[in-house]
Amino acid sequence: MLQQRSRLERVIARHGQFASAVEDAAVLFEFAEDDEESLRELDGLLERLGKDTAVAETEVMLSGENDALNAICTIHPGAGGTESQDWAEMLLRMYLKWAERRGFKAETIDYQPGDEAGIKNVTFRIEGEYAYGLLAAEAGVHRLVRISPFDQAARRHTSFASLFVYPEIDDTFEVEINDKDLRVDTYRATGAGGQHINTTDSAVRITHLPTNIVVSCQNQRSQHQNRAVAMQVLRARLYEREMEKRKAETAELEASKQDISFGSQIRNYVLAPYRLVKDARTKLERGDVDAVLNGDIDDFIQAFLLSRRGA
Repeated sequence: MLQQRSRLERVIARHGQFASAVEDAAVLFEFAEDDEESLRELDGLLERLGKDTAVAETEVMLSGENDALNAICTIHPGAGGTESQDWAEMLLRMYLKWAERRGFKAETIDYQPGDEAGIKNVTFRIEGEYAYGLLAAEAGVHRLVRISPFDQAARRHTSFASLFVYPEIDDTFEVEINDKDLRVDTYRATGAGGQHINTTDSAVRITHLPTNIVVSCQNQRSQHQNRAVAMQVLRARLYEREMEKRKAETAELEASKQDISFGSQIRNYVLAPYRLVKDARTKLERGDVDAVLNGDIDDFIQAFLLSRRGA
């Protein structure tokens, strides 16, 4: 209730800010014809107002039951071996940069490094208003085309990686988990080092036997903390699974879980022979690939939400 109240208060405050900005713009417009400083101030105000309006419009489209919740995300490399593992790590960086740009908090829950480069699997949590609703628009297969840094012949390679997104379910949602349905394994955490890392069997892997869902966590200081975080992820996975069963006709998550290979991608990132990012669903294109890979993806998210609303 407190979170909902905070969101409503923020919406009301933003409405007042919009009204004030429009009034300021009207005054500046009157002076802009004869005053260059007023003209520059007006241009800056209109640019800020445009960006704030775009954010507000996006949030208006996020009215789903879980859209306002935090997000738990998993990235898997697909076809392409080391290439795809490296691409999976690039995707992780892109979403962490996106979270930073929006002022969201990001936390890595489980990280499995690749044998040569990149990652085999990563699970991370994004905390912020509408994190799940926004990132759900990114769920699916992402395709990269580039000159491989791992190919001595400098040939062009195609790589795939997928993003799965789940809402973080808190204790207000009843998800019954029986201890007898769980198999808990402990193992030695892997990482760059630090207290408890590589010295104790603090990492935890939990298998939910009835559904064969496997979750793990290794970044916390103790086995107890790792188990608590892993159980939180398991609750989210089980809740999402149940919601998919109840609302099969709107199970967009499952629709996005295609083979991580050719023909199933939602977006193409081309770095060679030309540079272009193109969304396969909305046909939105961006030529500034570096900006996109640094987390500037809000226009792709907004375009998808608009297309979904119009469907």
